[in-house]
Amino acid sequence: MSNYHIKHLEEYYQVYRKSVREPENFWAEVAEEHFMWRKRWDNVLSWDFKKPEIKWFEGAQLNITENCIDRHLRTKGDHTAIIFEPNNPDETAEHITYQQLHDRVCQMANVMKDKGVKKGDRVCIYLPMIPELAISLLACARIGAIHSVVFAGFSSKALASRINDSACKMVITSDGSYRGSKTIDLKSIVDGGLESCPTVENVLVVNRINSDITMKEGRDLWLQPLLDAASAVCEPEIMNAEDPLFILYTSGSTGKPKGMVHTTGGYMVYTAYTFKNVFQYKDGDVYWCTADIGWITGHSYIVYGPLANGATTVMFEGVPQYPDFGRFWQIVEKHKVNQFYTAPTAIRALAKQNISFLENYDLSSLKVLGSVGEPINEEAWHWYNDNVGKHKSPIVDTWWQTETGGIMITPIPYVTPTKPTYATLPFPGIQPALMDESGNVIKGNQVDGRLCIKFPWPSIARTIWGNHERYKETYFSAYENMYFTGDGALRDEVGYYRITGRVDDVIIVSGHNLGTAPIEDAINEHPAVAESAIVGFPHDVKGNALYGYVMLKETGESRDQNNLRNEINQLIKDRVGAIAKLDKIQFTDGLPKTRSGKIMRRILRKIASKDFSNLGDTSTLLNPECVQVIIDESL
Repeated sequence: MSNYHIKHLEEYYQVYRKSVREPENFWAEVAEEHFMWRKRWDNVLSWDFKKPEIKWFEGAQLNITENCIDRHLRTKGDHTAIIFEPNNPDETAEHITYQQLHDRVCQMANVMKDKGVKKGDRVCIYLPMIPELAISLLACARIGAIHSVVFAGFSSKALASRINDSACKMVITSDGSYRGSKTIDLKSIVDGGLESCPTVENVLVVNRINSDITMKEGRDLWLQPLLDAASAVCEPEIMNAEDPLFILYTSGSTGKPKGMVHTTGGYMVYTAYTFKNVFQYKDGDVYWCTADIGWITGHSYIVYGPLANGATTVMFEGVPQYPDFGRFWQIVEKHKVNQFYTAPTAIRALAKQNISFLENYDLSSLKVLGSVGEPINEEAWHWYNDNVGKHKSPIVDTWWQTETGGIMITPIPYVTPTKPTYATLPFPGIQPALMDESGNVIKGNQVDGRLCIKFPWPSIARTIWGNHERYKETYFSAYENMYFTGDGALRDEVGYYRITGRVDDVIIVSGHNLGTAPIEDAINEHPAVAESAIVGFPHDVKGNALYGYVMLKETGESRDQNNLRNEINQLIKDRVGAIAKLDKIQFTDGLPKTRSGKIMRRILRKIASKDFSNLGDTSTLLNPECVQVIIDESL
């Protein structure tokens, strides 16, 4: 059936029309023809956004690991499922075949069962990007336990709050991790967190860096000896399509993190279908997503989506700048990577470096380039297109969220004509709507508004763990019968979508709604500027004025800063309009970022408003030390 793999623009429009006119038939066909079900569904979809309650493939039974591993064994048992590329380039990469993955997942599942983990129990996974991380996810899914991966860069406090929120029974971690030239002592972070986690019975520890750690008697166990003793046969637990597969925490703009719950059947179908089309994956390709499995991108597009398609997926333990800024390109050449998926933050960091880091490597294997995590600015898009893709590998600028489970608005490479900074068209099955302040749908093109989705798709999160009311309040209360994304978007003359940033990043200046993204894009065009962040601060006349934090490419740039300020405002005036000029510009050597690379504008807003009293928890930032520096510079 052709609609599993879209190859032409005309075909995209046909498939899209069908997906909107007959969504149940459309998704039933995709689900029926491309997956292994133990029992077929009684009903494709029932939904009510008022409650909100969404159920896909009700009554169906399956195990997602049978679809990701077992069904490939007959034809692809000796094909590589995962290529593990270690932090240290001198350490040999590991190629794990589908058969080996099957055996290792079953052994891990048996170890967990032996320690009392049952269907429905929650298991917290706090591991670096090593094979055991992917194997732990799949082992949980094998036995019906619900995995909760916490990115192995979060603090003890952040880890404990996530463990306690979902009452995890087990933690899987390692003695430590390698990150560039550093080693990180993960076990002591876990020990610190577990001082306040009464539900945890066992901690399984992977030996990664051979460090001397404290093992708590009766609770902590080295994993390897247990795996060595475990059987490589583990019958998969039969799950209902709507049984929870995992919980993944996403930081709320207010309050504690939200544990988004994703279920089994719909999530599997949607991540597999999007992976196949958005990356135009073909048998034998090597696909690499540089994200960490601690984020939704890693869940959907390193583990579940690729493996459900029998793909070869790369897991990289290290960082883009170690041992130097050529590392990504060295890996692309070494493994002949065909599809490469990374974040604008990484692209901008690499674009700042000498081009020789890139020119030393053969990137001719690349067929598709992807971008994820935030809208990609025009300068970064062109650098990526010119230097990495050499104008022959289309860029898929994908928009989606932890809550959506899979990619929602995206070009399809070689199918959709791309346009810099635009995520372009909705994926089949996705029905976007732009809303105005009063809650009305904005018709037509060349408009902008708040981005909502008016019909459910299979991988939508079903609830927030233990707090359905908050789920309803956050996503379904702003607009009636709509899922509100929290993002603003504009639709151009042909119907392409451009994400303009979080709606809370829209600043109203003198009655004008200004999205921060276009202003930042303009500033970032200045040859001296590396990165920028715009926030609003109270102003007597305008209500709000604009405050710009600007990082220069050369630290301590010696040029006249007043001249630079004038040039930046001239660029903004030229690109966006005089209304968007900045009242204040602060040059700084760092911007506070979350570990997924997002700028923490909430903190910058407080500093701009001279409200230093409650900056919230800064310990989970990638670079918490820069906050005090920015405060000092602002005074």
